[in-house]
Amino acid sequence: MGGPGEPPEGTPEGTPGGGEDEYRSVVFDESFIRAARLQEYSAQERMADHAPAVRRRPPLHRGLSRQALILVLLIAVAFGTAIYMGVRHPYGAPQARQPVEPLRMTVIPLSPQGKVPGSPDAEYLYTHSPAAQFSVGAEGIPLPASRRTAHFSDSDVVAALTTAKDYIVRSSLYPEVLDSSQVRPARVLLDPDQLDQFDQSFRHPAADGRHAPTGWLVRFDPAVELADRRIRVQGSLQAAETDPSTLEVTADHTFVYALRPVGADAHAPASLFTVRRELTFRFDRADLRTRQAQLIVSYVQAGPLSCAGNSIYHLQPLLAGQTARSGGPAGTNPYATGSATALCGTLAAGAQPKP
Repeated sequence: MGGPGEPPEGTPEGTPGGGEDEYRSVVFDESFIRAARLQEYSAQERMADHAPAVRRRPPLHRGLSRQALILVLLIAVAFGTAIYMGVRHPYGAPQARQPVEPLRMTVIPLSPQGKVPGSPDAEYLYTHSPAAQFSVGAEGIPLPASRRTAHFSDSDVVAALTTAKDYIVRSSLYPEVLDSSQVRPARVLLDPDQLDQFDQSFRHPAADGRHAPTGWLVRFDPAVELADRRIRVQGSLQAAETDPSTLEVTADHTFVYALRPVGADAHAPASLFTVRRELTFRFDRADLRTRQAQLIVSYVQAGPLSCAGNSIYHLQPLLAGQTARSGGPAGTNPYATGSATALCGTLAAGAQPKP
């Protein structure tokens, strides 16, 4: 048998000292093994004779990836757009709101010079009066052609004109307002800062130029009613910019009502009652957004009325065949502060229907 380190067949021929002596000088210590780089060839590298023994790794990309650059660019564009829209926003930067002025009102009764003419046919009265060519109802309150102003767009101007028209219609043409049973249809269109004055006018009416319900609405004594619901109307609306944050709408309309006593027979004579309302509305940007208005001036002439009557809480029309009571308007005390001068006019004969 051979030695412990020899093959069973012995040492191969031509190999002196055996294969072990040939590699005896090569020492593979632990540090050499740890430092060795191992690289497994790919199939393509195995097939190519000129492939390098060690394949280099691709260099790492330094900096932001393409996806990250796109994301940063999108964020920058969005931020720039937000800044641009903030500068170009039609309402601009928020500003301190100006105080809302209280309504200043004047109600002037017009007294007839004789008996009030009447007829069972309301249409006959209209035809023989200056209101013969007036339109019926809201058609007599047309919106004018609107144009943008220096600081308000076309839509802003239209919103102001439309809100003013809505208030005029509700406060002058709604049957439930005219018969003094409702005030809410007009109230909801007022700026919230005017509601206290509005409510105070109906709780405690006063002839002080601030708290007359007839300055806010057309409302009749409950003892009269409409003889014809086709109220005749004619007038105009105009809008103008008063400052960069305020639009103002002026309205001048004449309303003609056919009236008779409540519960009267259908053949009882009716009479005409005329109300001219000159109103000034103010709108800031908050009002335009909420479609509400500030009513700041109300100038009313109405007749036939008696100068001696009370036209503050509601209008007390003189009906067909009636004449004005003797006496002038209520006295005015020049020493009293906060009171308005009592006024009364004469209703021209040409304002009445002709026989």
